[in-house]
Amino acid sequence: MTAMVAQARADHPDEACGVIAGPIGSDRPERLIPMLNAARSPTFYEFDSGDLLALYRELDDRGEVPVVIYHSHTATEAYPSRTDIALAGEPEAHYVVISTRETGVDDGPFEFRSFRIVDGVVSEETVQTFGEPE
Repeated sequence: MTAMVAQARADHPDEACGVIAGPIGSDRPERLIPMLNAARSPTFYEFDSGDLLALYRELDDRGEVPVVIYHSHTATEAYPSRTDIALAGEPEAHYVVISTRETGVDDGPFEFRSFRIVDGVVSEETVQTFGEPE
């Protein structure tokens, strides 16, 4: 969680984004992969298509899948937007949203929430932390 929040603050006012990979079938987040927001936008994130292709090739080579897909919101609550819901293409992934709306780049309060998004239906999950992914 610490690394994702730090990235969200560092990228503020633009949305930050990334993936936490884990072994296929494990649902265990093990390896943090910060990504570049190709949109460079405070209201939208987009993985660079070349980076995304390279990521999926690397995941395949390592026997991994995206367990967590995360991004930040810079001016709104930590809840998936309509765009986030429409673009959620990994039904097995946990979608984490971090809101830096209160403090921006500074230390202080932030929101950190996790969701499952399947066929446009959003279900919030309890966040459990068991140590930081590498």
